Order: sequence, then structure tokens, then C-alpha cells
Amino acid sequence: MGITVGLTGEASSLVEREDTALEVGSGSLLVYATPCMAAMMEGAACAAIEEALEEGTTTVGTGLNLRHTAATPVGLEVRAEAEVTKVEGKVITFSIKAYDEKGEIGSAEHTRVVVNSQRFLEKTYQKL
Repeated sequence: MGITVGLTGEASSLVEREDTALEVGSGSLLVYATPCMAAMMEGAACAAIEEALEEGTTTVGTGLNLRHTAATPVGLEVRAEAEVTKVEGKVITFSIKAYDEKGEIGSAEHTRVVVNSQRFLEKTYQKL
């Protein structure tokens, strides 16, 4: 099948206390943390292309231009919807929107690169 423009994916979760800025160290309030939203957005991007990846390959995130535009309290569900907007060789670009139960809470442009899983790990662990 291959990775093509238009593929979509989604990720969602319930905001728990451990997902708050206070708990993850990105702020002092009990509201959904930007780093948690970033991880959810990357998860949605991965979900968009997981079925299209060749065996032995995966993707790694290389860029995330994120805007967190509305706060979400503990107890609400959040979700991210990702769409592939560009494919240039091994580089994939996504447009991602994040929502809670009351509306949009953020958006991002995200890039991922297709890599050979084993070679990537071998190169990484040569640092040890």
C-alpha cells in the first residue's frame, strides 16, 4: 500500500492527575500538560501510518511545531487526529488537531522519518 497523503490516525485518553503540568514538571497547575498532548499527537501520527509501513521499519519523530491553545481539566477525555499532508521520500509530514470534550485544544505540524528499526537501534546503542 505505502504511505500516502490523506492517511489518518487517532489517539485518545482520559486526563488523569499524572497527565497534568504539575505532575510532569511543565508547569504548576492541575491541567493537561503540553508534553502529554505532544505524545498523544505523535501517537495519532504513528497510528495513521502503522498499517502502511514495510516490515522491519518504523518511524521516528524529527519535528513538532505545536500550539496548545486551551486548558483541559483532569477527568475529561482528550483525542488527537492526524493526517498525512506530505510524503517526500522517507520524510512524512502530518497536520494534527487535538480536542477535549468541549472543543479544540491544540494543533501541530509534525514530521517523522521512516527508518530500519534494527539499524536505528544498533546505531543508537553504539553511543554506550
